[in-house]
Amino acid sequence: MSQGDFFRIRKSFLIGFTGLTLFFTNACGYNTIQVQDEQVKAAWSEVINMYQRRADLIPNLVNTVKGYAAQEKEVLIEVTRARASVGSVQATPEVLNNPELFAKFNQAQGQMTSALSRLMVVVEKYPDLKSDKSFIGLQAQLEGTENRIAVARNRYITSVQEYNITVRTFPNVITAKIFGYDIKPNFSVENEKEISKPPQVQF
Repeated sequence: MSQGDFFRIRKSFLIGFTGLTLFFTNACGYNTIQVQDEQVKAAWSEVINMYQRRADLIPNLVNTVKGYAAQEKEVLIEVTRARASVGSVQATPEVLNNPELFAKFNQAQGQMTSALSRLMVVVEKYPDLKSDKSFIGLQAQLEGTENRIAVARNRYITSVQEYNITVRTFPNVITAKIFGYDIKPNFSVENEKEISKPPQVQF
């Protein structure tokens, strides 16, 4: 066999091997899992980004309210504690693959949302505060952040749903087991029973 024939055979072998590898990685769902796993991570990063934006606004909001509502210390302290609690739960990439850590992180953010709701109720008692320009600006930013959090969470929920369907269906489930890809936890609400009740409207 000449050297030229050897190189031609080796080239054909490499092309064939590469083609078969690409075929099997696509057919077994490996590439799809990789793509959807990255989409979940990106969606989660956006959720974290919006939570961080909210946490950054909290000190300014609390300080603005303090000047008007000094006697509402309990609520102000609750908001500050909720922010500290959120900071104590590290949003590492491991959170995405650990249902317990994910639930803990979600619970801390839920406490923050509850504390902010109580703070807004307090604000209703102070007409001067509601008309203060600095507070109006902060409130607008906070409301915008809450809306962005809702959108980011919805995108995360969708991306996790697609990913979980992929890793649970055949033949992808075999690939997922081999490479250690498990289903990821998704968002849920703590007060599901409460919010499932129809609201009572009273005049």
